[in-house]
Amino acid sequence: MATLGNVTFYADDPRTLSHFWAGVFGYPPLEWEDPLRRQLLDAGLAEADLSTRALAEDPEGVGPRLFFHHADGPKRRRNRIHLDVQAVPDGRPTRTQLEAEKDRLVALGAEVVRLVDQSWGPWPELYYQLRDPEGNEFCLQ
Repeated sequence: MATLGNVTFYADDPRTLSHFWAGVFGYPPLEWEDPLRRQLLDAGLAEADLSTRALAEDPEGVGPRLFFHHADGPKRRRNRIHLDVQAVPDGRPTRTQLEAEKDRLVALGAEVVRLVDQSWGPWPELYYQLRDPEGNEFCLQ
């Protein structure tokens, strides 16, 4: 049976985008620190190579591991896949909880695209469509 390894983002600035997403999930921002930094340099990478990749990782190993790789060009169109971020750990958030989490993510650097408040068949839908600092769409529900 397969398991999820990384969720990978192409980014203009991998370090900055990794710090944004670390903040979203409450992970500590990671840097290439010794001894790993020294190991990478000793393996033939240059300092410039270290700026082309970054990580956001749950220190408890429970949440998703996010990997950031330098993009070879600008983002041009809508994502073909996106993340749905839960505003609260269990169940649906109240409108107040959703607003509070939206405000927290905006303070981190997210941009609000729109609020969706509708029904799809018998199911109510209440969520924000947002963009991260590099324009990647995600939903906060």
